[in-house]
Formats: sequence, C-alpha cells, structure tokens
Amino acid sequence: MARPTCEVAVIGAGPAGSTLAALLAERGRDVLLLEKDKHPRFHIGESLLPLNLPLFERLGVADQVARIGMPKFGAEFVSPWHRAPMTFEFADALDKSFPYAYQVRRSEFDLILFRNAVGKGARALEGCRVTGVDFGVDGALVRVLQEDGSELWWNARFVADASGRDTFLASRMGIKRRIRKHNSAALYGHFTGAKRLPGKAEGNITVFWFDHGWFWFIPLADGTTSVGAVCWPYYMKSRRTGPDQFFLDTIALCPALAERLCDAKLIAPATATGNYSYVAERTMGRNYLMLGDAYTFIDPVFSTGVLLAMQSAFVGADTIESCLDRPAQAGTALKRFDALMRRGPGIFSWLIYRVTTPAIRALFMEPSNRFRVQEALISVLAGDIYRRTPWRARMLFFRAIYYLKSLRLLRQSIAAWFRRRRSIQSG
Repeated sequence: MARPTCEVAVIGAGPAGSTLAALLAERGRDVLLLEKDKHPRFHIGESLLPLNLPLFERLGVADQVARIGMPKFGAEFVSPWHRAPMTFEFADALDKSFPYAYQVRRSEFDLILFRNAVGKGARALEGCRVTGVDFGVDGALVRVLQEDGSELWWNARFVADASGRDTFLASRMGIKRRIRKHNSAALYGHFTGAKRLPGKAEGNITVFWFDHGWFWFIPLADGTTSVGAVCWPYYMKSRRTGPDQFFLDTIALCPALAERLCDAKLIAPATATGNYSYVAERTMGRNYLMLGDAYTFIDPVFSTGVLLAMQSAFVGADTIESCLDRPAQAGTALKRFDALMRRGPGIFSWLIYRVTTPAIRALFMEPSNRFRVQEALISVLAGDIYRRTPWRARMLFFRAIYYLKSLRLLRQSIAAWFRRRRSIQSG
C-alpha cells in the first residue's frame, strides 16, 4: 500500500504548530497537524503580550481571543527590599498603539488556534504521538502511533517541530543543551478567592521577588488565579513534604503574595517542573524547522513564550514556502529564519539572566525615564522587538545604567552572584 503523503507535517498543535498550520493551509498547502493530546488540554503559560494582538488579527481570531481573555494593561513588580510596588503600563511604551494584552486559559486559547487551523484546511490528527522522523533527500518519513496502538507512516516534504518542551527533533538529534547559567525550576498551581488589584489593573500580572527566586500571579477571566514559583534548584532540593504543602510553604516565604492568597483555595494539585532552561544547537535543516519552545526555553518571567512561538510560525511559514517552491532561495530563507529565531530569546535573555540581581530589582522598582529608557524597557516587555520601534539604543543605555548600579550595590551583587553559582553547581 502506498503511504499517505502531505507537503508539511507539523508536530504539535500548540500556539506555534496551529499558527503555522493555519498560515500554510490558507495558502493552499497540504498540511498535516499532529497532536499527542486532544483539545482542549491543560497547559501552563497563560499570560500574553500586547504584540500578540496584531498576530491574532492576521490569523482572524482576535474577537475569539478577546471573548475568553482577561484584559492585561501592565505588569506589577513587588519586592520585599523596596517600600512600594511598581507598575509598568503598556500604554507608556515608545509606541502607544498596543496598550493591553490578555491573560487566557491556555486550554481555551489553544483550542481557538487549533480550530482556526482546521477551519482553514489543515488536516489534524489528535491523540497520536510522533515516534520517529527519518529524513531523506526529498523529505521525511514520519512515524505516528495512534491511540489504538496502530502505527501510521506519512511521507512529508517538510517537517516543522512545534512540540514545545518535548523538543522532539532536538532531543532525538542529540542537540538539546541545558542553559546552565540560568538553572531554575518551577512549582505552580491554581487558586480561587485570590485578592486582585482594583479596577482596570485587575487583570495585570504581578511578579513577586523573594529570597529564592520569584513568583507569578496571573488573574484569569473565570475568577481563577494562576500562581507559580520559579526557584533555584538548591531551594527545590530542600523539599521534605508533598508538592502541595511545599508550594504553600514557599508562598509563606513571600508575605506580600501570602496576603493576596490569605482567603484563597488551591483547587488542583501543585505541579513541579525541574531544570527547564535549554536551547538546541540549531533551529533548522534542509527540510525541517524548530519553532518556539521546540528550539529554546529560558524563563517565563516576562511572558514571552506564546509571542515567540507564534512569531516563529509566521516566519516559518514564509521559510517553508521558499524551501518548497524556490529551492535556489532555500539557503537564504533558512539563514534568515535562524537569525530571527535567535533574536527574540537573545534580547530577552539578557534581562532574564539578571532578573533576580539587586541592580535589576533597583532599576525596576525605582525606574527613571531619562532618555526615554523606561519607555524602551516597556516596549521590550510588551514584545515590540521585531518592528522598527527605536528601543535598541535606549536599552544599551539601560544596560550601562545596570552595570553602574551593580557597582554601587557591589556587596549585594556579589552575594547574589554566589547564590547563582550555588544554584548552578547544585543543578
């Protein structure tokens, strides 16, 4: 029997995979979208950025996302080493055109994107797991295990890995590397009855610093609040109780967050993930791409995951079309894809690697807009890193201020460095 065929096999139907499948299908491509679970399914990562919204418009799902979303007008930062919280509003960015984003339940959000891909013509198989990909000169042979235990083999001209933290291709190629200089782990759960900010700020994300890392506090439209702790491994290894109790004990170490949750109830078991920062050595090959978290994941502190995933899909769609239709231009297209894939994580990683340092805390909690540096920082936090918004020179100035501040806070900075080294060594 002849094996079934497709032009593009997409592994994973999260934001990256469903976006790519929708874009290619509406251009008339024969796309096979493969998802190991069935929508709707749980996923963490509920906070979006303002620059997601133009992508929703281009996909035709903006109204659907708005109906399920909690409006998010900014980000609040709370530090036990500073007297008052500080809020950055997206409306204060260099470009004032994107003043809000959304918090979303990922099960609902991912379902919207998945249905959009199917509605535009992508073929989708849910409840099936890709078990292997064998690449050849003209494409790939994709092995798929179905729920009933039967196996299918698909011939594809091109493969897009959008498997997220499963990192299907990178793991099988042996090119996935831990990012040891940002060695962290997370513990998270969902609460009802959490105290939210008043008025327009109700949907804002709050980041709480504490001695062992930081917390997120993400209000969702149904009244649930997502709370998570991102900590250094040495602290996670100190656990002597079950995950739920350890999570609650960790929250108690942050009085400002504990006060917001004093009347709240944990409604599902806490979940832990360990040592999750990684990067693949490459983003692409002759007949494959790695999108979003299938390439790299660093830290969720600035809610960049969905934006980077979807942006990679938009660039990936153009790249795949070039490879399929204009082979002579494939090399150039793949190099451009690689550069754009590395740009986003590269920009955010400088901040992420330093987010728990005394100098960054001081710059966030006592900001200055001299030379419009604060506006540039908000532009980056809004995800406005792919357009021509003039934030780059101002962020170089921000970095210079950071290093000067680090010298002024030398004792604290050295102590923070030793804590970081301890974390890396314990990981």
